[in-house]
Amino acid sequence: MKLVAIAFLALASAAVFAAPVQDDVKVPDHQFIVPDDIKWGDAPPSLPPGAKAAVLEGNPAKPGPFTLRLKMPAGYKILPHTHPAIEHVTILSGTLNIGAGEAFDEAKTTAVGPGGYAIMQTGVKHFVWCKDEVVLQAHSVGPWGITYVNPADDPRNAKK
Repeated sequence: MKLVAIAFLALASAAVFAAPVQDDVKVPDHQFIVPDDIKWGDAPPSLPPGAKAAVLEGNPAKPGPFTLRLKMPAGYKILPHTHPAIEHVTILSGTLNIGAGEAFDEAKTTAVGPGGYAIMQTGVKHFVWCKDEVVLQAHSVGPWGITYVNPADDPRNAKK
């Protein structure tokens, strides 16, 4: 079974997240995050509107490791794109449909449910969609970004 990863997550700037990231603060040896402590905010403008995101560790806009969560509403799509670093995604709830290639095609995706894991190598063109709400956790190294195959698909280029 072909397993590919999501985009997700396209976090061009950590400023859009409510995570307490400070460069001059020593990171504790241990961190414990319970669900009630997670601060969700709107996903960055590099993703289609409607998703929520939370940075759990690190700063996606800076060099180094980071971990984040993305909550995608029912019917959500992220059109074909690439990332500048390898992406690791674990599906926490719902079913994420993941495909590879330059053209979005729902029929050419793999359904990855809770507990499923996907890895997308640097520069691989991929896309995702979900029928119902999906919550996923992704980790990678920054600085993070997203480049859409078709610039017209990039929400940052939408006419306001």
